[in-house]
Order: sequence, then structure tokens, then C-alpha cells
Amino acid sequence: MPKLRAVIFDIGRVLIRVDIQRVKSALAQGLPFTPEELWSAIEKDPRWPDWQEGRISPRDWHLHLCKRFNLALDFQQFKDVWNSALDPDPIHKASLFAGLAKSYRLGLLSNTDPIHVEKLEATYDFFAHFPKPVRTYSCSVRASKPDPLIFRQALKACKVRAEEAVYVDDILAYVEASRRLGFTGIHFQSPSQLYSDLRQTGIKVEDSCTT
Repeated sequence: MPKLRAVIFDIGRVLIRVDIQRVKSALAQGLPFTPEELWSAIEKDPRWPDWQEGRISPRDWHLHLCKRFNLALDFQQFKDVWNSALDPDPIHKASLFAGLAKSYRLGLLSNTDPIHVEKLEATYDFFAHFPKPVRTYSCSVRASKPDPLIFRQALKACKVRAEEAVYVDDILAYVEASRRLGFTGIHFQSPSQLYSDLRQTGIKVEDSCTT
């Protein structure tokens, strides 16, 4: 087996907690929809893939949703609501990434949008361990998981082959997509399970970083 040289993480529900219910409830206030009905309509909107893959700007996305659903939010209010899904307390200690970075290249691979990217990079200290070139976002590369293109972009950013990389995601379908390309895939379910699975693959995880 090739030596493992990189660990690449999804972000939402792997590195940070996400609560979409806060967004649903705030957007639906005063509208003739339930929060679930509104969010379902947003995710099924024909422009949703363009939003996730960077083909529509944040301001145009805001205007599009305001026009379609009669939202009474200015752009800053909309950004605040949109980002309310992101829990400010990360799941892992920053020391986990500092420890991993001593022996491995670290990368991020996330289906996300420009509003979230701006908030994420300004909020969480662990981003210091992931230089900008290794942050692979769907809205930057114009492709979303499980498209092989975005996985290959993450490998290129980390300068490794798939057989040399571990990929961690909370969505099993994306883990399986990475495995088909040759990654060692880990399905994230809890921090303790992740640390155990990393060690089982041969990745060195210092005890002091996980307790």
C-alpha cells in the first residue's frame, strides 16, 4: 500500500456543527410556508446548483430568493440568517490539526457557498492549519461532491495521489465516491470514532490532541 501523505476533511458536521433549522425558521417568518416547505423549495430551486457551484453571486442569490419567496431581508440580514446555521464552537481542538500537520498534508473539501466560506474563514481558528491553496470548495471549482472533478481538485491542491490520501465525510455516499477514486474513506460519526479510524489506517493522532 502507498504511504498515506494527506488527510482531507469535509467541513459541515465533520469539523463544525450545522443547524439548518435556524435558517429555515428565520427565513420562513411571516411567509405562507412552513420552514420545511420553504427550505425544500430552496434546495429544489433550479438555481441551487449554480449557487453551490459558484455560478451566481451572493447578491444575485439573495435577490433571486427575495423575488421568488417575497423575503423582506436586506443583504446583510440575509447573510446573517444564512450563516446562523454555523455553530461557532468547532467539533475538534485546533491541536488535532497542529498534530496532524507535523506528518501529513491537510486539506478541506466541501460543498459550500461563498457566504458560508466568508464566515467560516473569518470564524474558526483551525483554518490556520489549512492554507488557502488546500481549501477546495464547490463554489470555487464549479463542481460538487460526488463529482470526481472536485475530489481530483482536492488531490491536486494537496499534491498527492488518491492512494496517498484519507478523506473524511459525514455523508456515506461521498465517502464511497472517494473510495471509488482510490482514497481511504472514513465515514465520520463522532470524534472518538474518527480518531480511532484514523489510527487504524495508520495515521498518527496524538492522544493530547483528542482528550
